[in-house]
Parts: sequence; C-alpha cells; structure tokens
Amino acid sequence: MSEDLGRLLDTRRVLLCAGCGGVGKTTTSAALGLAAARRGKRVLCLTIDPARRLAESLGLASVATEAQVVMPEVFERAGLDVTGSLTVMMLDTKTTFDSLVDSLAKSAEKRDRIKGNVLYKYISTKLAGTQEYMAMEKLYAVKEDPNYDVILLDTPPTSHALDFLDAPERLVDAIDSPAVRWFLDAFQQSGRLSLNLLQRTASSVLRGIGRITGGGFLEQVATFMTEINELFGGWKQRAQVVASALRGDDVAYVLVTSPDPMSLREVRFFAERLASQGVRPAAYVVNRIHHVPDANTPPATRDDVAAVLARHGLDLGGDGPERILEAARMERRLGELDQLHLAALDGASDTKTPVLHVPDFPRDIHDVGRLAWVADVLVGPTPGAS
Repeated sequence: MSEDLGRLLDTRRVLLCAGCGGVGKTTTSAALGLAAARRGKRVLCLTIDPARRLAESLGLASVATEAQVVMPEVFERAGLDVTGSLTVMMLDTKTTFDSLVDSLAKSAEKRDRIKGNVLYKYISTKLAGTQEYMAMEKLYAVKEDPNYDVILLDTPPTSHALDFLDAPERLVDAIDSPAVRWFLDAFQQSGRLSLNLLQRTASSVLRGIGRITGGGFLEQVATFMTEINELFGGWKQRAQVVASALRGDDVAYVLVTSPDPMSLREVRFFAERLASQGVRPAAYVVNRIHHVPDANTPPATRDDVAAVLARHGLDLGGDGPERILEAARMERRLGELDQLHLAALDGASDTKTPVLHVPDFPRDIHDVGRLAWVADVLVGPTPGAS
C-alpha cells in the first residue's frame, strides 16, 4: 500500500493530516514531508504547537512562526539523500487573524480600532474555533505559493476532527448570529449603547454586567461588533472561498488514528462526513500497531532466547530469558487486540482507500533518521536511506 501514498505525494498539492488529538498527526505529517523532500519536492509543513522533540529531530531549536528550512547537513548526518527541500512553519493564530483583518478593513483607522479592541484581542487568541479557522486561512494564503510543490497541514489538536472541517462556516455563523444582531440594534448612530431600546430584562442584565466589568467594557463590545459587522460581507465571502478550497481536487485528506477504539470511531465518523460532501479520504494511517508473529513461526523457547543473549554478550540475570519471553507474549496479546479493533476500520473503508499500519517502534521518533523509519513505512524506502 505504500506506493499509494507515494503517488499521492506526486499528484496532490495539499495533504491534510486529520484526526483526534494524540494519535501522531504531527509525526505523520513530518514523515510525509520528509518522504516528499526525498522525492525531490519542495515541501512546506504547517504544524500546530509541535512537540519539542519533533523540532529537535529536524535540527531546529524550536519550530517558529516564520518559515524555517531544514538544513541539508541534518539529512547528511543521518545518511539520507534529500534532493528536495523541507520547510517547517508553526501556525500563529493571532498573526493570521491580524492579516485577515488587514486585508478586509476599508481603512487604516478601522483596522487599528478593531485590532486595538480588548474583545478582539481575546477572540483572536482564545475563542473556540478560531485556531481551526486560522489554520485554514494560513493554508489558503500559502496554497498558491510557487516556492512549494507540496504543502502538508498538521490539523489542530481538537477533541473532534469535525471542528476543523466546519471551522469556516462556524465562525461565520458566530459573527452573523441573532445574538450579535440583537446587540447591534442597541448600538445607535451616536456610537453609544442604548439600553432603552432593549427589553427591560435584557437592559437590567446588561446594566449588571456593566457594573461588574466597568462602564467602558460594553461600549468596547458594541464598538467591536459594529466594526466587525462592516467587514462581514468580505469575511463571509472569504470563508466560503476557504471552505471550498478544502474540497478541491488538489487537496487530499490523510486520516490518522491509533488502534484505540475511541480514535477509530472518531476517524470513521470524519470519513463519513467527508463522504457526505463528496470527498473520499485518500488514505488511513494507523500508528503504534503492535506486532503479531506469523502463525507459522514457532514460538521461541527459553533456550533460544538464552542463546541469542549469549551470542551478543548480554547478561540480563538468571531470569532474563523469562522476562524477554513474557514481554514477547505481552506484545503478541496487544497485537491481537489491535487487530480486533482494526477490523472495524477495515470493514468501514472501501477497497480503494489504502490503510497504512505504522508499527509501535521500540524507540521514540526524536531524530531525522528515525523519522525516516516512519517515512519508509508510509511511502516505501528511498535510495540513500540508512
């Protein structure tokens, strides 16, 4: 199946690694990026809050919000032949939001009022759904950049993958909600909040909020809503364009999961939602699969293990062989459990969608050589790999 993902890297411009948190999306995205670079592609990996060990694996002190090219020496030290290039960038939600406001505001004064508003500072960094939408904005901004052949997006670590797919529509709905329109009705041409236009109960509630937060807070809220409402036409159109770009022919979804039943249910539900919109997942990647020995392979004995230890000059004590055999039995039991859980995914995916099983490697993936292990499983070995 690895040749299918290799063909994907050769034929699609954008690959999105999607799934719930903690299943290895970032590592999968980076490994696919490395595989594409080894195939001669100029690759950009957009990632969300990557683990420090991933940055270290690429020879970087950290992943910054500016584009960083992984230096050729990093690959050379690992014995990897990389004929393309790998650039890494971390999403900065607020900077991306600021750029969107810059592009939509009708004047510098309106732009500055919005960006200086206390409510905007909260929404642009903390509001639920903002990170997912801004990930889409950043992807849209770099999608046509001629400096890159392939763009990989490690989607935000949300509790539900659909948060990512629905982000543009949800943010538009929040801006154009009945509650926002109701609040704007109370904000008169004078630029002050008129409580006498509201029902008595609503007025008393807002007065109470004003006493707690300070009189200027509600004015800040009303000013922000009025200013953002003027941008709404352009914002709504932009969100529709971004949402449409997610479903383009040059975009492929790689759904990442683990053998955990909850993660498998999540990725199945996401696949069904994609299918309802006429989009078929390009591949499934299942990380941390435990190995099950071939049924025809006879189990190792204590003498077999003792002979191997002696051959390598290892002394694990008198009970060393027994401990190794117990670890092997545990690995087999975990592998059989994984296979049982994966039957649900195999039954749900159509025969045209490849399912890639990435083993539970004995060592953490914290250098570029080990990242190449994952790339080899996903895409197949590349000449020059160690």
